[in-house]
Amino acid sequence: MSYKHIEVKPTSGFTGAEIGGVDLSHPLHDEAVAEIRQALLKWKVVFFRNQNIDHAAQIAFTSRFGEVTYAHPHEDEPIEGFSQILPIDRSRFERRNGLRRTSYESRWHTDVTAVVNPPAGSILRAVNVPSFGGDTQWTNLVAAYEGLSAPLRALADGLRAEHKFNARLRIPSGSKYAQRIAANPQVSIHPVVRVHPETGERALFVNPGFTSHILDVSPQESELLLELFFNQITKPAYITRFRWNNGDIAFWDNRATSHLAPQDLDHLEVERVLYRTTITGDIPVGPDGFRSQIVEGEPLTSELPTVLKQKAEKVLAEPALN
Repeated sequence: MSYKHIEVKPTSGFTGAEIGGVDLSHPLHDEAVAEIRQALLKWKVVFFRNQNIDHAAQIAFTSRFGEVTYAHPHEDEPIEGFSQILPIDRSRFERRNGLRRTSYESRWHTDVTAVVNPPAGSILRAVNVPSFGGDTQWTNLVAAYEGLSAPLRALADGLRAEHKFNARLRIPSGSKYAQRIAANPQVSIHPVVRVHPETGERALFVNPGFTSHILDVSPQESELLLELFFNQITKPAYITRFRWNNGDIAFWDNRATSHLAPQDLDHLEVERVLYRTTITGDIPVGPDGFRSQIVEGEPLTSELPTVLKQKAEKVLAEPALN
């Protein structure tokens, strides 16, 4: 694959590439955008070094690849004027939720698969990262699927699984984060294998962060199958690891990757601030034609989620009631 407007340097054999020759502080011409998309579809996650852009420029860049979503289904205190941006800020998360975490989800996960149309892509911009530690890892779910034996691929092709927030994890029920999840529950049924809408590739579409169980099998079978699939998607061969510096940007295809937040910072008193935008996704489709279904919640779009809209309207109405 040749590129005329960007430079592409792979970071591992299966996953990840650094892109050079572009300045994201300026609008990109269509040819460069098309080549970035090409590289993204090939390598699943691409990285841009030393791009010191602001919120508006991040949103503008994201919009070149699709509709920019609202920040997050549970983000009830968005950045003023930039409701599309989700702060990944460990201090803010602890202050708002009463939990000490480096990120919203500390396990391997694909972004927001609890909704029926998970984001097509995510863009993360580093603003204040520690001088050591704090790396993020990505894995290639297409390579993971293709690495299964033929009988296991055939089995996975016909399976479906439930995805939800707080899956396979017990967040303290009294915590503010658990209360936010309870106030706006999101649960969806997805195919265990999804067909990529642009490339036609098949990806193993399960992740420890959101997948609770596989449908139509016994609980024991579900646990054993998920253990097998989780082990498959986290094999070192499929993973790339990214060392952040301030100004760096990662852009990943959320339909074909899972990623892992830093595992080495919770015991350190360091600041880590990044900002994420996401692109509205399509409804996943399995090899057998099964389309993902909503159990609870609503699709993720550019609009404020209904529950948060009602909450905001209630707050605005309270002074009038007094």
